[in-house]
Amino acid sequence: MKRALPARYLTPVDLADLLGVPLETVYQWRRKGTGPRGFKVGRHVRYDPEDVRLWVHSLMERAA
Repeated sequence: MKRALPARYLTPVDLADLLGVPLETVYQWRRKGTGPRGFKVGRHVRYDPEDVRLWVHSLMERAA
């Protein structure tokens, strides 16, 4: 089943603002492969809001 494209993909700055973490933390997650799944559009990294939601949900599940 295909999902519709979101109205807007998140930038690393958007993700840092959304989660209240420093931008460098988002870049470290990407380097370590521990953060939400991102993808490249040319040389720009973007995040699907649904992937971010699922990632946050998985963190909350582990903490419960």
